Amino acid sequence: QVQVVESGGGLVQAGGSLRLSCAASGSIFNINYMGWYRQAPGKQRELVARITSGGSTNYADSVKGRFTISRDNTKNTVYLQMNSLKPEDTAVYHCNAGPYLSSTLNYWGQGTQVTVSS
Repeated sequence: QVQVVESGGGLVQAGGSLRLSCAASGSIFNINYMGWYRQAPGKQRELVARITSGGSTNYADSVKGRFTISRDNTKNTVYLQMNSLKPEDTAVYHCNAGPYLSSTLNYWGQGTQVTVSS
């Protein structure tokens, strides 16, 4: 059994900051990839940021310079520091963790709501 649990969402004003956390636990032996995806109402789920166990990162163009992804391999935990938040960042943020580059093959968390008011 594998569990991926997010925390840290909430309501914030535009220009504010939030930090999301995600911990993976259970029978998961290779968590090379950990990432954050988001889905806004009426839109497809999109990659926000991803990080490998070696520390390589990639970001969506829309969040570059504002969001920072990091991870603690000893705790199988990934973080997303979100600064200078905009109303268009409003979405449910899902954590994805597993051995594969393709997110569909990895494990998903239930998601945490981030709402940015203008």
